Amino acid sequence: MNLNNIKVIAFDADDTLWINETFFRDAEIAFARQLLDYGEEDDIVRMLLDTEIKNLDTYGYGIKGFTLSMLETAHRLMGEQMNSEITAFILEKGKQMLAEPVEVLPHIEEVLSQLSKKYKLVVATKGDLLDQERKLIKSGLIDYFHHVEIVSDKKETQYKKLVKHLDINVDEFLMIGNSLKSDVIPVLAMGGYAVHIPFHTTWSHEQVDEDINHSRFKSLKSAKELLELL
Repeated sequence: MNLNNIKVIAFDADDTLWINETFFRDAEIAFARQLLDYGEEDDIVRMLLDTEIKNLDTYGYGIKGFTLSMLETAHRLMGEQMNSEITAFILEKGKQMLAEPVEVLPHIEEVLSQLSKKYKLVVATKGDLLDQERKLIKSGLIDYFHHVEIVSDKKETQYKKLVKHLDINVDEFLMIGNSLKSDVIPVLAMGGYAVHIPFHTTWSHEQVDEDINHSRFKSLKSAKELLELL
C-alpha cells in the first residue's frame, strides 16, 4: 500500500482511540440479568439488540439511545408489570456509562504524537455529540487533532463531505478504525485509503462477513504498527 500522497489521517474514536464497546456489553449483561424473571439471558440480549437497531434512525448511536432502547425492551418484556425499580435501574445504568473514565488504548498517544508532526490528523466518529466531545476532552488527546467530525452515521456520503471540507483529494485521505463496516468499506468505495485495527469486542451490528482484498487497504494488529507503515 503506497501512502506517499496522504495528507490527512482520520481516526475513529470508540475502540480505536479508547475503550468503549466493553461498557455496552457489560451493561447488556447487567440488564438481562435484572430481567431474568421475564426470559432467558441470551434471549433478552438479542431482544435489546433488535430494539437498538430498530431505533438507530430515531436515536442514532450512543449511550442515550442505548438507554432508551433498554427502557423500551423492558416494557416489551414486562408490560404492565414494569415498575419504578427497573426504570431507576436502567436510568442509573445509563448515567454510570456516561460517567465511565476514558481509557486510552495502548500506544495511541505515542502514535498521535509522531504522526501529528507529519500529517494533519482528524477525528471522524459517530455517536452523541455531547458524549463524544466529553470523551475526547477527558482522553487528553484533543490537541493532536486539527479537526473533529462527529456524525450520525459513517457512510460514503459523510466521508465525501469530510474530504471536501478538508480541501483534499480522496486519494490523500487515510481512515483508521476498528470497524470494517464504518471505517473501511465506505472509504475504499470513495477512493480513499483505510487501515483496520480490530478491537477484541465489536458490536454485532458493525460486523461484516467479508474478506477485503484491496490495494488501498491494510489490517494491523495494533496502533503501534502505524509508525512502521507511515
